[in-house]
Amino acid sequence: MKKFLFDLFPLILFFVAFKFSDIFTATAAAIAAGIVQIIWLKARSKPIEATHWINLTIIVVFGGATLLLHDDTFIKWKPTVLYWLFAGILLGGKWLFGRNLIQKAMGSKVALPDAAWNRLNLSWALFFIVSGALNLYVAFSGQFTESQWVNFKVFGLMALMLLFVVVQSIWIGRYIKDDSPAAAVPEPSKSGKQL
Repeated sequence: MKKFLFDLFPLILFFVAFKFSDIFTATAAAIAAGIVQIIWLKARSKPIEATHWINLTIIVVFGGATLLLHDDTFIKWKPTVLYWLFAGILLGGKWLFGRNLIQKAMGSKVALPDAAWNRLNLSWALFFIVSGALNLYVAFSGQFTESQWVNFKVFGLMALMLLFVVVQSIWIGRYIKDDSPAAAVPEPSKSGKQL
Protein backbone atom coordinates (compact mmCIF):
# COMPACT_ATOMS: atom_id res chain seq x y z
CA MET A 1 0.00 0.00 0.00
CA LYS A 2 2.87 2.37 0.83
CA LYS A 3 4.46 1.75 -2.56
CA PHE A 4 1.12 2.32 -4.29
CA LEU A 5 0.69 5.70 -2.56
CA PHE A 6 4.34 6.59 -3.18
CA ASP A 7 3.95 5.91 -6.90
CA LEU A 8 0.80 8.07 -6.94
CA PHE A 9 2.49 10.96 -5.09
CA PRO A 10 2.95 13.22 -8.18
CA LEU A 11 -0.63 12.55 -9.29
CA ILE A 12 -2.05 13.29 -5.83
CA LEU A 13 -0.04 16.51 -5.60
CA PHE A 14 -1.19 17.50 -9.10
CA PHE A 15 -4.83 17.04 -8.07
CA VAL A 16 -4.50 18.95 -4.77
CA ALA A 17 -2.61 21.84 -6.40
CA PHE A 18 -5.21 22.08 -9.16
CA LYS A 19 -8.07 22.26 -6.66
CA PHE A 20 -6.35 25.11 -4.78
CA SER A 21 -4.94 26.94 -7.79
CA ASP A 22 -4.83 26.19 -11.53
CA ILE A 23 -3.47 23.76 -14.14
CA PHE A 24 -0.09 25.51 -14.30
CA THR A 25 0.52 25.36 -10.55
CA ALA A 26 -0.63 21.72 -10.61
CA THR A 27 1.81 20.96 -13.43
CA ALA A 28 4.71 22.57 -11.56
CA ALA A 29 3.75 20.60 -8.43
CA ALA A 30 3.70 17.32 -10.38
CA ILE A 31 7.14 18.01 -11.88
CA ALA A 32 8.54 18.85 -8.43
CA ALA A 33 6.94 15.71 -6.93
CA GLY A 34 8.44 13.50 -9.66
CA ILE A 35 11.91 14.93 -9.02
CA VAL A 36 11.52 14.58 -5.23
CA GLN A 37 10.43 10.96 -5.75
CA ILE A 38 13.68 10.10 -7.58
CA ILE A 39 15.85 12.02 -5.08
CA TRP A 40 14.16 10.24 -2.16
CA LEU A 41 14.73 6.81 -3.73
CA LYS A 42 18.38 7.63 -4.46
CA ALA A 43 18.97 9.01 -0.95
CA ARG A 44 17.59 5.80 0.56
CA SER A 45 19.52 3.61 -1.91
CA LYS A 46 16.28 2.06 -3.08
CA PRO A 47 15.90 0.71 -6.62
CA ILE A 48 14.45 3.19 -9.11
CA GLU A 49 12.07 1.40 -11.48
CA ALA A 50 12.02 2.13 -15.19
CA THR A 51 8.43 3.38 -14.83
CA HIS A 52 9.65 6.10 -12.44
CA TRP A 53 12.21 7.33 -14.97
CA ILE A 54 9.71 7.18 -17.85
CA ASN A 55 7.06 9.05 -15.87
CA LEU A 56 9.57 11.70 -14.73
CA THR A 57 10.88 12.23 -18.26
CA ILE A 58 7.40 12.65 -19.72
CA ILE A 59 6.17 14.96 -16.95
CA VAL A 60 9.31 17.12 -17.26
CA VAL A 61 9.05 17.33 -21.08
CA PHE A 62 5.29 17.84 -21.38
CA GLY A 63 4.88 19.71 -18.10
CA GLY A 64 7.88 21.88 -18.95
CA ALA A 65 6.37 22.73 -22.34
CA THR A 66 3.07 23.59 -20.61
CA LEU A 67 4.82 26.00 -18.23
CA LEU A 68 7.21 27.46 -20.79
CA LEU A 69 4.54 28.12 -23.43
CA HIS A 70 1.71 28.66 -20.92
CA ASP A 71 -0.37 26.14 -22.89
CA ASP A 72 -2.19 23.33 -21.09
CA THR A 73 -2.40 21.24 -24.30
CA PHE A 74 0.91 19.58 -23.50
CA ILE A 75 0.03 18.44 -19.98
CA LYS A 76 -3.28 17.09 -21.27
CA TRP A 77 -1.36 14.93 -23.75
CA LYS A 78 0.90 13.55 -21.00
CA PRO A 79 -1.28 10.58 -19.87
CA THR A 80 -1.86 9.54 -23.48
CA VAL A 81 1.83 9.67 -24.35
CA LEU A 82 2.68 7.68 -21.22
CA TYR A 83 0.05 5.01 -21.90
CA TRP A 84 0.85 4.73 -25.59
CA LEU A 85 4.55 4.46 -24.77
CA PHE A 86 3.79 1.56 -22.41
CA ALA A 87 1.66 -0.07 -25.14
CA GLY A 88 4.48 0.40 -27.65
CA ILE A 89 7.01 -1.14 -25.25
CA LEU A 90 4.78 -4.19 -24.66
CA LEU A 91 3.98 -4.70 -28.35
CA GLY A 92 7.48 -3.88 -29.55
CA GLY A 93 9.08 -6.13 -26.96
CA LYS A 94 6.98 -9.04 -28.19
CA TRP A 95 6.91 -8.46 -31.94
CA LEU A 96 10.38 -7.01 -32.49
CA PHE A 97 12.43 -8.83 -29.86
CA GLY A 98 10.30 -11.87 -29.03
CA ARG A 99 10.19 -10.90 -25.35
CA ASN A 100 6.99 -10.91 -23.39
CA LEU A 101 7.56 -8.15 -20.82
CA ILE A 102 4.44 -9.01 -18.80
CA GLN A 103 5.75 -12.56 -18.45
CA LYS A 104 9.16 -11.22 -17.48
CA ALA A 105 7.59 -9.04 -14.78
CA MET A 106 5.16 -11.66 -13.39
CA GLY A 107 6.65 -14.99 -14.44
CA SER A 108 8.21 -15.72 -11.07
CA LYS A 109 4.82 -15.38 -9.35
CA VAL A 110 2.43 -17.04 -11.81
CA ALA A 111 2.82 -20.04 -14.10
CA LEU A 112 0.85 -19.65 -17.33
CA PRO A 113 1.04 -21.32 -20.73
CA ASP A 114 2.76 -19.27 -23.45
CA ALA A 115 -0.55 -18.57 -25.22
CA ALA A 116 -1.97 -17.08 -22.00
CA TRP A 117 1.13 -14.91 -21.48
CA ASN A 118 0.79 -13.63 -25.05
CA ARG A 119 -2.90 -12.86 -24.49
CA LEU A 120 -2.08 -11.07 -21.24
CA ASN A 121 0.64 -8.99 -22.89
CA LEU A 122 -1.69 -8.03 -25.76
CA SER A 123 -4.59 -7.22 -23.44
CA TRP A 124 -2.41 -4.83 -21.39
CA ALA A 125 -1.18 -3.14 -24.56
CA LEU A 126 -4.77 -2.72 -25.78
CA PHE A 127 -5.82 -1.38 -22.37
CA PHE A 128 -3.11 1.29 -22.57
CA ILE A 129 -4.09 2.21 -26.12
CA VAL A 130 -7.78 2.58 -25.22
CA SER A 131 -7.00 4.51 -22.02
CA GLY A 132 -4.79 6.91 -23.96
CA ALA A 133 -7.54 7.47 -26.52
CA LEU A 134 -10.11 8.06 -23.76
CA ASN A 135 -7.84 10.67 -22.22
CA LEU A 136 -7.66 12.53 -25.53
CA TYR A 137 -11.43 12.41 -25.89
CA VAL A 138 -12.07 13.82 -22.40
CA ALA A 139 -9.30 16.42 -22.77
CA PHE A 140 -10.05 17.71 -26.28
CA SER A 141 -13.57 16.77 -27.42
CA GLY A 142 -15.07 19.95 -26.01
CA GLN A 143 -17.62 17.90 -24.05
CA PHE A 144 -15.80 18.25 -20.72
CA THR A 145 -14.39 21.10 -18.64
CA GLU A 146 -10.77 21.26 -17.54
CA SER A 147 -11.84 20.34 -14.01
CA GLN A 148 -13.68 17.27 -15.33
CA TRP A 149 -10.57 16.26 -17.26
CA VAL A 150 -8.46 16.53 -14.08
CA ASN A 151 -10.98 14.37 -12.20
CA PHE A 152 -10.94 11.83 -15.05
CA LYS A 153 -7.14 11.81 -15.15
CA VAL A 154 -6.87 11.24 -11.40
CA PHE A 155 -9.90 9.08 -10.62
CA GLY A 156 -11.33 7.82 -13.92
CA LEU A 157 -8.11 6.38 -15.34
CA MET A 158 -7.20 4.92 -11.95
CA ALA A 159 -10.63 3.27 -11.63
CA LEU A 160 -10.28 1.82 -15.13
CA MET A 161 -6.85 0.44 -14.21
CA LEU A 162 -8.13 -1.15 -10.98
CA LEU A 163 -11.11 -2.68 -12.79
CA PHE A 164 -8.81 -4.05 -15.49
CA VAL A 165 -6.46 -5.54 -12.86
CA VAL A 166 -9.41 -7.26 -11.13
CA VAL A 167 -10.65 -8.72 -14.44
CA GLN A 168 -7.13 -9.89 -15.31
CA SER A 169 -6.73 -11.46 -11.84
CA ILE A 170 -9.96 -13.40 -12.27
CA TRP A 171 -8.84 -14.55 -15.72
CA ILE A 172 -5.39 -15.60 -14.43
CA GLY A 173 -7.10 -17.47 -11.58
CA ARG A 174 -8.32 -20.06 -14.11
CA TYR A 175 -4.73 -21.22 -14.51
CA ILE A 176 -3.85 -21.43 -10.81
CA LYS A 177 -4.37 -24.86 -9.29
CA ASP A 178 -5.19 -25.18 -5.61
CA ASP A 179 -2.50 -27.52 -4.29
CA SER A 180 -3.05 -26.67 -0.63
CA PRO A 181 -3.59 -29.55 1.86
CA ALA A 182 -7.02 -28.11 2.74
CA ALA A 183 -8.12 -28.80 -0.83
CA ALA A 184 -7.68 -32.55 -0.27
CA VAL A 185 -10.79 -34.12 1.26
CA PRO A 186 -10.08 -37.27 3.27
CA GLU A 187 -11.95 -40.33 2.17
CA PRO A 188 -14.30 -42.01 4.66
CA SER A 189 -13.18 -45.27 6.26
CA LYS A 190 -15.05 -48.50 5.67
CA SER A 191 -17.00 -47.93 8.86
CA GLY A 192 -18.30 -44.69 7.41
CA LYS A 193 -16.32 -42.46 9.79
CA GLN A 194 -13.74 -39.96 8.59
CA LEU A 195 -10.13 -40.88 9.32
